[in-house]
Amino acid sequence: MLWWLIAVPALSGAALLLCGRGADRLAPAAAVTVAAATLGLAITNAVHRQRVSAPFLAGAPIRLGVDGLSAVLIVTVAAVVLCVLLFAAGDLAPSEPRARFHGLMLMFAAAMLATVTAQTLLTLLFAWELMGAASYALIGFHWRDEQRAASGLVAFLTTRTGDLGMYLAAGATLAGGSAALALDAMPALSDGWRDAAAAGIVLAALGKSAQLPFSFWLSRAMAGPSPVSALLHSATMVAAGAYLLIRLEPLLASTGWAGPVTAWAGALTAVALGAVAVCQRDLKQLLAASTCAQVGLMVLAAGSGAMVARRAADVRADGGGIAAGSGHLVAHAVVKSLLFLAAGAWLTALGTKQLAGLRGAARAYPLVGVPFTIGALGLAGVPPFALWPTKDAVLTVSREVSAPLHVAGFAAAILGAVYAARALTLVWLPKTPGSEKVWDTEEPGTRGVSPAEWLPPAALATAVIAGGVAVAPSVHDRFARIVHTGAAPAATWSGLALSGAVAILTVAVVATLIRRRGDLPSPAAAANWLGLEAAARKLVATPTLALANLLAVFDDRVLARGIQLAATSGLSAARTVDRRVEGAIEAAVSAIATAARDLGRWARRPETGLVHQYYAQAVVALMVLAVVLMVLR
Repeated sequence: MLWWLIAVPALSGAALLLCGRGADRLAPAAAVTVAAATLGLAITNAVHRQRVSAPFLAGAPIRLGVDGLSAVLIVTVAAVVLCVLLFAAGDLAPSEPRARFHGLMLMFAAAMLATVTAQTLLTLLFAWELMGAASYALIGFHWRDEQRAASGLVAFLTTRTGDLGMYLAAGATLAGGSAALALDAMPALSDGWRDAAAAGIVLAALGKSAQLPFSFWLSRAMAGPSPVSALLHSATMVAAGAYLLIRLEPLLASTGWAGPVTAWAGALTAVALGAVAVCQRDLKQLLAASTCAQVGLMVLAAGSGAMVARRAADVRADGGGIAAGSGHLVAHAVVKSLLFLAAGAWLTALGTKQLAGLRGAARAYPLVGVPFTIGALGLAGVPPFALWPTKDAVLTVSREVSAPLHVAGFAAAILGAVYAARALTLVWLPKTPGSEKVWDTEEPGTRGVSPAEWLPPAALATAVIAGGVAVAPSVHDRFARIVHTGAAPAATWSGLALSGAVAILTVAVVATLIRRRGDLPSPAAAANWLGLEAAARKLVATPTLALANLLAVFDDRVLARGIQLAATSGLSAARTVDRRVEGAIEAAVSAIATAARDLGRWARRPETGLVHQYYAQAVVALMVLAVVLMVLR
């Protein structure tokens, strides 16, 4: 059944891609059916956990397995995929290449499911690469639009830069003696190779999860269709890096340095990108920046948990990071997919995702506005919704290791309440005459929301409400035992009450300020994602291209000319030899041949066939031999 969990979406997606435009009419229904079957397989595999393998390289098989952590994730991924594809069935225009879109989405989902269940670095590499390729095709889905195609390329190249770390980790693991490249064997590598493997894993995870300094690629990913944003930003690609760090928390703990580096990378991203989210004027850009910030909290949990485990001198123990990080990952997946689907529904209806044009959108389309409100309150950390207890679990773990980390995490939580409240307030404010001017600026609006567009957000909103039960200690402890062995530190009631009160107060203050002033200030630096893409171009892309140009010049003027000179010299030497030496060699060979022929003729003369002549020849030969012996003696 575990093989089928990967094969069903992968093969179905490949079939839709091969069928092309001929399958456009049937593609949405087929994709939703496959997604439903995948969810059933995910639930079955979560209950009946299996490990399977297939031979690939000597000593390094393809190996998949479901444990408690991956069981939770495969169900989450499959459920979000089903909701997103249901939405896409009503959101994508009939003129769009639906077969290609749904085929890529299913391939993308299969890659994430393989990533979650991978037991070896070799298996993980295959899934990691397929996920990156599918994301490139989905972000640049409208490839005839040069800007969108360029956005897909920027996202792909940025994540590929981080992906180099995965190859570093695989090479270090192999060199360190783990021929099978098993993930659970990495903490046992020798010190030098273990550090190199950990560095590679951290680099790959930060790149995939759009953490600093890679965060800007997630802004570019907004060029893709709304269902792509909902899937990519919630339970799949962006969450993959955080999942990898949570999965390999024992490796982070075994090195000593990787835990603090990971924790601070997550904390700084959560604060910096939280500030970026507050200043966005585009709803999808706001949600994208908030994804970086929320995933930063997951990364903070993984690093903090590793630090706690190292202090306890038991790297295999869960310092709380696995339970807190995975809990926040699941809650965030539900909330963020809901918010992106709602943003996509308004984009289809009004033709804009600019917040200025979405004023009154929740009033005009309450079937989308009410779920969006629940999701936004959840994102803000307001009780009793899903992210309230999971954020506190992350803060509890960070408080165990460092007061500055805890303060940074709490600041990120407050910023989360600010950007969520800002988006929520603007979509509920009465429509202004200026709002209609922004409509239809990005695509023609339909002025309507189909059932396929509001039903998935409504279902996800129900899950956001139900997720609040994680506040109960029994539920938290049960979840901790599922994803790991033993209970993890839980947030206190006083801490939960404080964070909930702060979130409510922040939402109220932001809403009041916006009603009075129209909107919050938006500094240019934060609105432009801190200039991260420009910095990457200046500090990385431009020097790399300059170096490439220098190497090209060196290749053309030195290497190529050297090879050409060597070839020319060789031809010249060959011609010289042909003119001056070849004749002498041929004459010598001819003389030797002539002498050998003449010697052969002389050698045949004694062969007369007469016995008495042979005796005479023998006597003469013996006499000559005797004379020679006498002379030499």
